[in-house]
Amino acid sequence: MDALRAQDPPRIGDYVLLARIGAGGMGVVYLGRSPGGRLVAVKVVREEITGHPEALARFRREAATVRAVRSAYTANLIDAGLDAAPYWIATEYVAGPTLARAVRERGPFPVVTCRRLIAAMAEGLASVHAYGVTHRDLKPQNVLLGSQGPQLIDFGIARGVEQTALTQDGQAPGTPGFTAPEVLTRNEVGAAADVFALGATVAYAATGRAPFGGGDAAAVSYRAVHEEIDTDGVEPGLAALIRACVEKDPARRPGPAELIRWCAVDTALVDDPAYQPLVAMADVVPDTPQRPPNAPVLAIHDLPTQGPPPSPPPPPSRPNPWLVAAGVGAVLGIAVAVWLLPGSGDGGNGGEGGGKSEGPPEYIQDIGTSRHAWNGLRESCNLPGEEQPPLQFQYAVTTGENDPSGEIPLGKAEIGYRLKNEEPNLPPYYVSVEVKPPHLLDTDDFGYVSKAADLYEGDETRWKNLVYPDDFSDRVGGKVRPAPPLADDPGEWTVVYHHATSDKNHRSVVCHGFMADDVSE
Repeated sequence: MDALRAQDPPRIGDYVLLARIGAGGMGVVYLGRSPGGRLVAVKVVREEITGHPEALARFRREAATVRAVRSAYTANLIDAGLDAAPYWIATEYVAGPTLARAVRERGPFPVVTCRRLIAAMAEGLASVHAYGVTHRDLKPQNVLLGSQGPQLIDFGIARGVEQTALTQDGQAPGTPGFTAPEVLTRNEVGAAADVFALGATVAYAATGRAPFGGGDAAAVSYRAVHEEIDTDGVEPGLAALIRACVEKDPARRPGPAELIRWCAVDTALVDDPAYQPLVAMADVVPDTPQRPPNAPVLAIHDLPTQGPPPSPPPPPSRPNPWLVAAGVGAVLGIAVAVWLLPGSGDGGNGGEGGGKSEGPPEYIQDIGTSRHAWNGLRESCNLPGEEQPPLQFQYAVTTGENDPSGEIPLGKAEIGYRLKNEEPNLPPYYVSVEVKPPHLLDTDDFGYVSKAADLYEGDETRWKNLVYPDDFSDRVGGKVRPAPPLADDPGEWTVVYHHATSDKNHRSVVCHGFMADDVSE
């Protein structure tokens, strides 16, 4: 739970906002308090996508789904504002960590706890399916470990079982590694797909590892379709249960009721001695709104898990279809969610020599591929990235001239990146940022680069921030030259994020930019 930011409203509807629970899907989720003192989770659609009919339809569908499904395993709808912006829904607040956080911080669950988890989640799915709804994005991040048992959250892409799996832009719903083969290959969504996701989720709880390994979305989804789930080291009986849930043929998977019988639990999950300490990991609820005087400056625009909404007019279509820019010369925030099987190209392999790291690079060097150029008028780059970024990679740029907090000095820019959600146990993924001044935009010359850093090191959901020009330099021929101030070259600056496996082996994954005004510090 994070403090409110400068741009966050003090209240939504009748609810006073106390803190940020998180950002995801189509908006921000806040902790709110009703006039009578009841705590609620308030999900608010981001202003910049309220003009998209499809995004609003999805949000209204989520509200209708939560309203219809009244279950002990879901947070019930309390209130909603769906007639005019800002659009929001308020649900019961569930105090407790996500399953993903619990495993990341406390390690894999014991065998008996996993069996009780299967039984409880299967009972929850049975309750949801009884309303004719499939969740479609069950995963460790969407399971809250509450005092009354596990709660299923984020019904943003849930639909009736008779509806198609594909979104309008052709993307399959769900998350790679938890999405069933029939959804990926035949666009079939049904109750059995939720059972597959349950099995993958429990495999993560039992091992602490991604159920079908790490890497880019295409590789993970390929393994989910063609290879076996990772149950190495899991007790044989539990491993058999997990494998039954993730059978490639949905007809061979057990239903929720059968799973409950197989588990044959005699004690509720909430009474499990390993579960009770996890509930205590819940964030401390503030009594008053938490809004520090020096609020963070980055405004991040998350996209739905089924893919980004169509770009708003008037900007023309961009050459890179999975980027949405927040604006020119303002606080720039872009979130990228890659859920597709992108094809058989070489994206994600880390460049020549394959995807295996050759050791942590220090600073990447010019290899004759720096051709990116950002056009501020069109808010786009002349070239897309050479490979796809990791799942849910986000980045943002804020200049001192457009910093609402005033923390960034004039003539400087803060450049950050992170993952929106945790992706546990992945190999190192080194990111180096290149900044090109306007006078290099029509050339292939390399820009000024930052030291490479592992995207997955530390708390990967936290931002890794760099300051230009302080953290950037030119390194050619063994000589180091500091990066020039922005004021030396006003205009359209290009920012390129590189995946580096060595100093001379790197590929661009994201290109964007920012406007630098003619000012001095």
